[in-house]
Amino acid sequence: MSDKVATAQDRSGGFRIRGGPYGGAVQPLDRSLDDAWFTRDLPVLRAIARLVDGPEHGGAPYLGQVVPASGLPKADVVAAARALVSAGFVEALTNYAGEIVRFTGISAEARRLAGLWPTPQGEWTRLVEQLAARSENAPTDVERQRWRAMADAAAALGEDDGALLMAALIGGYVPRRR
Repeated sequence: MSDKVATAQDRSGGFRIRGGPYGGAVQPLDRSLDDAWFTRDLPVLRAIARLVDGPEHGGAPYLGQVVPASGLPKADVVAAARALVSAGFVEALTNYAGEIVRFTGISAEARRLAGLWPTPQGEWTRLVEQLAARSENAPTDVERQRWRAMADAAAALGEDDGALLMAALIGGYVPRRR
């Protein structure tokens, strides 16, 4: 048997090794892994969040209920569920073999990522949009000028500082006037 292994150039210009000692194609070490967050994990997280948050499943849906809710194949849902549990986004019950059976909760960060709870950036965007709409639709010139001044001040503040302000408001950290 020969020690040589056949290689072939793939579409990205890199080389894939064929027929290695374990049979399948091997990715080159200098190539990053394919995205799993947007294509697999986030859709599963959103499905779990919807089901945990809703009353239909008692707040603890089975893995079999998450599969159709996510629109992904079961193998992808299982892989995503393992990743989400290990990252601390979701809590799950497992059987004696360690397989995920049911989801019992989600973290606060998972609620934000899934869109159930506000993010500072999202709330800042909503505030800026609301200020612009009010400045355009105000019934009088005086009110229109006031709303426009607020919108201009928000634009001058910028997205980063605006998100910091909204984080303080969402978290209740803004000192109140006595």
